[in-house]
Amino acid sequence: MQSAKAAPCQHLKKHGAAPNPDFIEAAVSGPLDRFAGRHISHVTLGWDQPGPDGVVMRSNDYLSLAGDPRIARAKAEELLAHGHGDAISRVFVHDRNDAHRAFEHRFAELLRAEDAVLAMSGYNANTGLMQAFAGKDVVVYLDHRAHASLWEGVSAARARAIPFRHNDAGDLARKIRHFGPGIVAVDALYSTDGHVAPLVDIVAAAEAGGCAIIVDETHSFGCQGPGGAGIVVELGLEDRVHFRTVGLSKAVAARGGMVVGSACNMEFFRYEAFPMIFSTSVLGYEIAGFDKTLDIIRDEPWRREQLAVNQRFLRDGLADVGYDVTRSDRQIVAIITGGFEDTVFFREALAKRGIFGSVFCPPATPKGASLIRFTLNCSLTATDLDRTIAACDDIRRKGSTIGLASRARVRSVPGGTTRNGPESRSN
Repeated sequence: MQSAKAAPCQHLKKHGAAPNPDFIEAAVSGPLDRFAGRHISHVTLGWDQPGPDGVVMRSNDYLSLAGDPRIARAKAEELLAHGHGDAISRVFVHDRNDAHRAFEHRFAELLRAEDAVLAMSGYNANTGLMQAFAGKDVVVYLDHRAHASLWEGVSAARARAIPFRHNDAGDLARKIRHFGPGIVAVDALYSTDGHVAPLVDIVAAAEAGGCAIIVDETHSFGCQGPGGAGIVVELGLEDRVHFRTVGLSKAVAARGGMVVGSACNMEFFRYEAFPMIFSTSVLGYEIAGFDKTLDIIRDEPWRREQLAVNQRFLRDGLADVGYDVTRSDRQIVAIITGGFEDTVFFREALAKRGIFGSVFCPPATPKGASLIRFTLNCSLTATDLDRTIAACDDIRRKGSTIGLASRARVRSVPGGTTRNGPESRSN
């Protein structure tokens, strides 16, 4: 292991790489020095590549659509017929009634909103929305665990960020009474640990304080709500939430983002958000893929249903063998691993048993609260999930206390789980 003075990146230097000034070297030394120049997300003992029978739960392809040939064919046909199309900022052609605008109308109708705007990514959607509407010195109330792009948007707007305790509508109400009206920003489903926001209470607190409301539905769109419309629609709150954002990199398994709201607000957003002005528009063949994906989400509800079955099966199975996962809801299940060393140990222990999740560590999590996240999909079988539960149980049996519930009634299930679980489904 290298010392902080050993400049952990120096052994990676190749021709054409300028030496780091001291302040950059100091910045990278902390995270990289601990594991000899490699980031914690990639430190392994050679177990990092899943074999053909590996259980891989580190993708956000919840509905198993990333490799669907129908979507690939739709994009290929559009690309061959029309090429990339206009690779320009959309700001010049927002008034054009084309496939781009037709998709915005379709998306708005699905989410029961007046209008929608297609952005280049979910990150752009959030940062652009906040930059366009927050304004200098506007108070923005953010859940402590709101997505980083919302926090970045506050910075871009030079607004005033006031964090409130995670999923605590009471704390939000107290903050609003103290600091006054502003914008409230939350995730519907938190990507790190699978917590669902208490949106009914959050919206009530925001309304009582005269605030506008932003709900990021990136991880809930396509998977929850009628037709996959998300949790806001599931709860009947679409007429009380001013803005919803969606990253299309999850259930839609592509790049792009959406902002949904009133027609008036969306028209303002189109011409005021920096990402909409200073970035190249999403291209035509990508929109053809979006449309085909929405067709499949509409026509194959079994994908959402199977995803829900898989999530309950894994969460309940891990809880049965002592893991603290009861707050993980929907298709995200997280095991808190704590510090770097414990996280690397647990990741490798899983990988040796053929189970692959994602490492989340600072800055994505608080210091000392790293975790392994399992993101489920509708193609996982009962065998896959039983193997995952058995692997975690085996790690516990060998003495690990990582991720265990402090007062859990540990009940091992011999030979795997015995509950009724998911059946194998093909695409």
